[in-house]
Amino acid sequence: MSDRNQDMSPKTETEQTMRMKENFGFFGPAALVYAVFYAFCMYKNGSGVTFPFFVAASLLFLCLSLSKLRITLKRGSFFYMAAIVLLGVSTFCTDDGRLIFFNKAGIFLLMMSLLLKQFFDTSKWKLGKYLSAICQLVVMSFGELGRPFSDLAGHRKNAGESKGSGKLWYVVLGLVIGVPILFIVLLLLASADVLFRRMTGNILQNLRPGNILNILFRIAFIFFASYALISYLCRHRIKEEVNDWRQGEPVLAITVTGLLTVLYLLFCGIQIAGLFLGRMQLPEGYTYAMYAREGFFQLLAVSLLNLVIVLVCMSLFKSSKLLKVILTVMSLCTFVMIASSALRMVIYIRFYYLTFLRLLVLWSLAVLALLFAGVLISIFLERFPMFRYSMAVVTLLYLALSFAHPDYVIALVNVSNAYRGTEVQTAGADGESFSRTNLFGGEFFLASESYQDYRYLTGLSADAAPVMVPYLEDLGYDLDAFEAENVIAYVYETRGNGETLFRSEKNDFGYFWMRKMQEKARTLGIRTFNLSRYRMTRYFR
Repeated sequence: MSDRNQDMSPKTETEQTMRMKENFGFFGPAALVYAVFYAFCMYKNGSGVTFPFFVAASLLFLCLSLSKLRITLKRGSFFYMAAIVLLGVSTFCTDDGRLIFFNKAGIFLLMMSLLLKQFFDTSKWKLGKYLSAICQLVVMSFGELGRPFSDLAGHRKNAGESKGSGKLWYVVLGLVIGVPILFIVLLLLASADVLFRRMTGNILQNLRPGNILNILFRIAFIFFASYALISYLCRHRIKEEVNDWRQGEPVLAITVTGLLTVLYLLFCGIQIAGLFLGRMQLPEGYTYAMYAREGFFQLLAVSLLNLVIVLVCMSLFKSSKLLKVILTVMSLCTFVMIASSALRMVIYIRFYYLTFLRLLVLWSLAVLALLFAGVLISIFLERFPMFRYSMAVVTLLYLALSFAHPDYVIALVNVSNAYRGTEVQTAGADGESFSRTNLFGGEFFLASESYQDYRYLTGLSADAAPVMVPYLEDLGYDLDAFEAENVIAYVYETRGNGETLFRSEKNDFGYFWMRKMQEKARTLGIRTFNLSRYRMTRYFR
């Protein structure tokens, strides 16, 4: 009975897990050093100069681990690694919290994809397989959290354990024991002598129990997480093969997509005649801005739905010439919808100016257009690497968006059509004239009214400083107030001659924005240095 159970039990060790155990003298200390470096780089510092160094260290740790496991980097890995590094650099160069979040999410997905690529044959994988594999890798790695202890025990029992590696672990153990004792003694000495306490004041401010526990937790988490990820990958528990699900009757797909395509053809005809050629009148009571506002989000949603429908039909149903024709027509109609949505958004921006969401919609439409170009190719060329093409498109376009600094673009466009010190006269839609400035020269592309959403300007990040600071200077703001202890209070300060620095609500936005920038400037340090925030401070000097 025991022999039978042993035969039926799954294989728990692979060649690579054995190599991890044999080379624990490397993997254990390397994971610990990596975890400590992570805590140094990232503790209360999500976008400082240390972030790209942490990203580079992650790739170095991966390459060294693969070398110890005798795994060579596969073809195409350079793209993943270059994109990860660029996202790390972008995070250090921006102050926009939204970009920082998307950058880190992109780094995580690219890193997981890179890991899977090294340990498995992913050449035939599609989006669904990648996502399920990433989820399996993250969740199932929790089962490997005890692996460092078992590998350490096995490594020490190994007769081939080198004397040097044993001494190394004594050093690590000494640090684990000695560092807490060092902190305790430091606190006692600081309380014993006032001069010593003043010299070590900055260190002691950060030696609070909560901060120490936070750092220790980060180190422990990254140590076990990194070791567990590699350990689970070495077990090869993720299935490489991809099942061919194209067994569905194509008549079903033809019926559904055929009905949709007829509707899309009618809709696209109206769009071409109305928006693009201008042969149709707007509905009564509608302006172009009102008409555009009703459409772009709905068309974006339909375009995304069409992408899902086309990909599902190509993945679940048997090959059919008629189905391919219908999917082609549906894809071409989607191009018209994408163009219509983009045109509506441009019209809407013309009247209501730029925001991050509106800029993000235009970016999403550009991504969709390129994805559907790949879909058209894959309809007739089954071997087309649709997933790799999609990853390249999304990665490259996102890098362009990230390095463009949307807040800078938003400020440049909006402020160029706002009230400022030097103004020109322009007639509004109702014939009434008003003043605004044209930074670009020539006719205005944007609104029939001057930009006045000052509340939105106060929410812009330091990326917008090259535009915001000159604009505030033109409006007559005292930029020296940036050096005041409290910029907001400075608005109501009374000068020696009795004049009070009080402005209208419309103009107070500048001091609120300066106050926010002032708080960001105080976070700059050797470890937390951020290029965008540093450039912002230079404009106030």
